[in-house]
Amino acid sequence: MADMLTLTPAAAKRVAAIAQKQAKPAILRLSVEGGGCSGFQYRFGLSDGAEGDDLVSETEGVRLVVDPVSLDLVAGSTVDFVESLGGAAFKVENPQAAAGCGCGSSFGI
Repeated sequence: MADMLTLTPAAAKRVAAIAQKQAKPAILRLSVEGGGCSGFQYRFGLSDGAEGDDLVSETEGVRLVVDPVSLDLVAGSTVDFVESLGGAAFKVENPQAAAGCGCGSSFGI
């Protein structure tokens, strides 16, 4: 079931670096909340661990965890970390998203 979500090596490396600086486990939690300019928005944060019903995907020793409600909206997605002239950020490539905003932090289905 872990193939329902993918964390790229670039994203795993960034999560590991952030976690090390904050002395936390290398676990990135992705969740989806209502809001944003397209209806839903992605939320990222370090987590202390996975909950019992979370989906867990692992890349290079870094875990990506998602709750079941959010998973319904992001299944099949890839989480990447991109750096550009405009800044650096985690980016979700969501095959379910029918619409998105320019900044990439919100989406519609």
